[in-house]
Amino acid sequence: MRSSIAMAATVAAALLTAQPAAAQLAKQSKQPIDITSDDAVMNADCTMVWSGSAEALQDTARLRANTLVAHLEMKKGKPGAAAAGGSSSACGEMTSLEAKGAVYYVSSDGRRVHGDNGFYDASTKTITITGDVTAVDGQNVMRGTKMVYNTDTGEGHVEGGGKGPGAKSRPRGVFYPKDSNEPADAQGAKPKKTGK
Repeated sequence: MRSSIAMAATVAAALLTAQPAAAQLAKQSKQPIDITSDDAVMNADCTMVWSGSAEALQDTARLRANTLVAHLEMKKGKPGAAAAGGSSSACGEMTSLEAKGAVYYVSSDGRRVHGDNGFYDASTKTITITGDVTAVDGQNVMRGTKMVYNTDTGEGHVEGGGKGPGAKSRPRGVFYPKDSNEPADAQGAKPKKTGK
């Protein structure tokens, strides 16, 4: 007989690995990332700091935070940069995106995660959210101190800061049965027949 911890892990895995359609995931990962904020500063080290209600959008996925820091690939010796009066290096594609303060992420399939800080790695297509983390999928809720979510596959996991019974900050989840919020007719009750 499986322990309740193993069953909870299975339910959590089901919550976090239910995948949206593959076509939508592929479409999202190929879309550009559009960032906006109250203020943006480009630094010589190919970082851009977006501050004040910063938001990054990719297709229908959204990442909000007080500050977003985009790290761009640094290209050395791009032809014409020095001749044009610029530096001898230029910036390329975004490699990662840091989210600082009041982080809120919504995936393309509607899952939501709140936390204190976040980090998106463009090469692995994963977002890691840390701090006081709450992940919501419909009515189901998971809490912990760290969540890693793959934006391409829809898979993820939640970690906590404590271990063992009674420890604080252990991962915690509340999951509702599939039909728990549907009216009685939707749960199998036969509709009443009307006479003519």
